[in-house]
Amino acid sequence: MSAASGEKRSCTLSDLLDMQHALFEKHQHEWSPHDPAHARSYLLWSVEELGEMIAIIKKKGDTAIVENPAVRAHYVEEVADVLMYLMDNIDCYGITGEELSAAYVAKFERNMKRDWHENQTMYED
Repeated sequence: MSAASGEKRSCTLSDLLDMQHALFEKHQHEWSPHDPAHARSYLLWSVEELGEMIAIIKKKGDTAIVENPAVRAHYVEEVADVLMYLMDNIDCYGITGEELSAAYVAKFERNMKRDWHENQTMYED
């Protein structure tokens, strides 16, 4: 699974976790360990990166993200940063790609059956 050639490829959740784990292995002497005691730090760093996504939306606007290739590339890179730190957090707890995929599909199926109008009443005055 090499992207060194510049070829485009798709990734599964397992691939993303494997890639992030490989990146951690390469930099483990510089980074916090991937263990439960450090999971919260990785989650907080993902929130920091989420803040960078928000800053782009605030400063450049929605239209620029859709229409301006440079702004879009910057935004997508920040999305990737959020995902990378989330993958670090998930790796800290030893969650597998298969486990995450199964949970995602189960949640998707529950959401497909939900009546979202019922939830709306919780947020109304």
